[in-house]
Amino acid sequence: MNILKSHSKAALLATCATTLFTASLLAQSNGTVTGTVLDAKGTVITTATVRVTSEGGTNSRTVTTDTLGRYSISGLNPGTYTLEFVANGFALTSRQVSIVNGQTANLPVTLQVGSVSTEVNVEADATHSIAAALAPMDASLDARSARTSITQHFIQNFTSPVSDFGEAVQMAPGTFTTNSNGVGLGQSSTYFRGFPDGNYDIDFDGIPFYDTNTPTHHSWAFFPSQFLGGIDFDRSPGTASTIGPAPFGGSIHLLSKNLSPVSNIRGQVSFGSFNTQLYDGVYDTGSLFHGKFNASIDVHHMQSDGYQTWNHQTRNAGAIKAQYRFNDKNYLTGFSGVIWLDANTPNFNATRCQMYGASSGYTCTGSLAPFAGSGINFLLTDNSDPVNYLNNEYNTYHVPTDFEYVGVHSEFGKNFTLEVKPYTYNYDNGEKYTNATPITESKTINGSTTYNGLTIAPCNIPVVKKGVTAIPCGVDKYNSYRKYGETSQLSQVSSFGILRAGFWYEWAATNRHQTPSDPVNNWANQALSNFNESYWTNSYQPFAEYDFHVTRKFDVTLGTKFSHYDIATKQYADDGKTIGGLGTNDPNTFITNHGSYSAWLPSIDGNYKLKSNWSVYAQASTGSVVPPSAVFDYAQSPTGTPVKTLPKQQRSTTYQAGSVLKLKRVTFDADFYRTRFQNSYSSVLDSTGEPVYYLQPSSITKGFEAESNIYVIHGLSVYLNATVGRATYVGNLAVTCTSGTAGCSSKAPQLTVTAPSGLWVANTPSDTETEAVTWQHKGFDVGMFNKRVGTLYQDNGAYHNQATINPFTVSNLFFNYTVRSGGRFDQTKIRLSFNNLFNSHNITADKIAGTAATQNIAANGTTYVDPFNTTGQTPINGGDNISVLPGRSVMLSVTFGLSPKR
Repeated sequence: MNILKSHSKAALLATCATTLFTASLLAQSNGTVTGTVLDAKGTVITTATVRVTSEGGTNSRTVTTDTLGRYSISGLNPGTYTLEFVANGFALTSRQVSIVNGQTANLPVTLQVGSVSTEVNVEADATHSIAAALAPMDASLDARSARTSITQHFIQNFTSPVSDFGEAVQMAPGTFTTNSNGVGLGQSSTYFRGFPDGNYDIDFDGIPFYDTNTPTHHSWAFFPSQFLGGIDFDRSPGTASTIGPAPFGGSIHLLSKNLSPVSNIRGQVSFGSFNTQLYDGVYDTGSLFHGKFNASIDVHHMQSDGYQTWNHQTRNAGAIKAQYRFNDKNYLTGFSGVIWLDANTPNFNATRCQMYGASSGYTCTGSLAPFAGSGINFLLTDNSDPVNYLNNEYNTYHVPTDFEYVGVHSEFGKNFTLEVKPYTYNYDNGEKYTNATPITESKTINGSTTYNGLTIAPCNIPVVKKGVTAIPCGVDKYNSYRKYGETSQLSQVSSFGILRAGFWYEWAATNRHQTPSDPVNNWANQALSNFNESYWTNSYQPFAEYDFHVTRKFDVTLGTKFSHYDIATKQYADDGKTIGGLGTNDPNTFITNHGSYSAWLPSIDGNYKLKSNWSVYAQASTGSVVPPSAVFDYAQSPTGTPVKTLPKQQRSTTYQAGSVLKLKRVTFDADFYRTRFQNSYSSVLDSTGEPVYYLQPSSITKGFEAESNIYVIHGLSVYLNATVGRATYVGNLAVTCTSGTAGCSSKAPQLTVTAPSGLWVANTPSDTETEAVTWQHKGFDVGMFNKRVGTLYQDNGAYHNQATINPFTVSNLFFNYTVRSGGRFDQTKIRLSFNNLFNSHNITADKIAGTAATQNIAANGTTYVDPFNTTGQTPINGGDNISVLPGRSVMLSVTFGLSPKR
């Protein structure tokens, strides 16, 4: 009897609840909406949340998709409803539907991945891999190339609060980053597979950014870690849709932060080594205006003395990202980032003599003070002299930047989607520094002045201070460019696959000069500059590719893009350092030049799912690098004879194959790669003195990469990656005469350059390894990371393998605790980081001062210097400029979070 009473009460309560909910929707409830939730490939998404809200937002109801991705919501009154679809790792998708009395509406939905950085989390959820969910970085089961996803969670917990993108990718396979002034405290240098900056693309939310004179990057002046929501790191030229000026070695795709659906305010204060301070404030609006509007604002201030002597900086920055949804298929996304960067970076590195003093392997001239790190002053002998060439007054670096875009997303019938992003950004670098060499006492003042055996070239403005202490000439340097462009892509999803076609266009105007100047006389400039130029560039890349779904397990992508780059220059007469005086030495006279470069870049790749958690892939892809503006930097005649033979774009061809496996407690991915790439160009002069450019002999880089994350227990994981590689010069190169070339016929080779086997490409380590232990449990994120970089070689730009850099290791430790209760103080966090935990000071780079023994080549009556050194390495020289790992840095951060009650 009691059991029957209990059942009766339960039934009565259920009936009452159903009646109340039904009444809250409307009086009559007999409409239904059903559908299936899929991803872009047509795979069903299980456990997706579907929320239906009545017009006006007065009532809502939520269901979950079943194992077949289906959902069904019945009992809806006639009217208009909004449906929101949410799944882990996918962007929020909204749809509207009209319910007619007594009828059923069918509404299938395709969700798009929120960002590439969330793709790993999506897969971890689908494959039930704990190891994948906890991996610091990981590959995707859908990978077509060696690709690593670095999430916002990694950036915010396992890098320093003042880090830049280089620190974020530092632990990835085959990659290393150096910054002699400390993490995030200067322009870092990042290499992977031996490719330096300028041989790979960096973009932000799909928009390429780079310097206009070479495709290098000023990433620290555009995108600090506070702006980053993740990184998609592709160590290959990518597919046809991979746009940018240098898809040569790979691409680093920076991603903005995803907008939060919950309102939140966070304030962060950080203090650390080298008197580093960071103050950061973030406001997330959450969803406003019935879910139509969402925004996030970040404002921060950073200042630091830096590790190096008097290399301090100040950064004030702010970013805003906002999105407005007009309806379920059309929305706008906008981003703006503004940075005001001031630094006092000297324009040179320390020498061996300054760093270590004299040694048995080399000699030092003069009394040179050390330049080793924070707190050690690098002064002249007369320390009382207020005019010191490292003083802030004589070394200033002022860089305001801004970066803006507006993204338009529109969905049409038959699963067509159009995305267009017009953008603009500006880089404005005004720099003044003393072009100095360490000195102690002067022997002469005017003419060629010698200081303890170190000769300093005279300047047209002699400067004397205190009679005997000479302050060498300074330099007034300026580089500014403004760019306007757009990226667009039209895609269409069908049962056959995904079509992608699009276009990238960019126009830029640049002004640059470098002028000798007097730092103690109000920076009075020399009449003729070292160079003074303006130039305009146009870049465009149309592309098309098709991702064929051959079977449910096998995909093949085939496509191509056309890369075109055009430059027009206006160069003013100079003091002979660049183009010369143009006959009159009048600084107002100028000469113009023009060049165009084009290349077709095809690609093909495939991915096969052996199982739902195991895939294999292969790729063949091509990339290129556009030549720098310096191709016109040679002594030009007043009549303006153009370059007879312009250099071609450097080309690369990459072949690679790999596999990705995700088990419950172990992830593993590995790849083999082989890239043949053309090295930078050289030139010879013809009979008229005009340069004839040619590419140096090609190189081949090849190797093996592997990484794994092993889940142990209770949030404890071990992460490992390792690479073994080799990059060497190969083959011969014949440069063919052109009409008018001295000493040869029209078909005879003018110069043949032989690249002896065994010479390594600079900055290509023989191996790299990363070992890490992480513990991620109940708000705790603790990680110990160690990176080892094997032996690598350094060049001086002409002679190869001159110096050997011994293996070096850097270890970092991170401790974080975050409140994740979902309450009012959600996201409050304590963050402690140690970079270079064991205070290592290994050498990471060597700018060669000595000259290697060389051999000459005689061709057609002319003698040329062989650009390859075949007689051994250059001996260690006390004047070599070297870089070392910055000393240990410790940062303590406290983030205060405030959220409304939910």
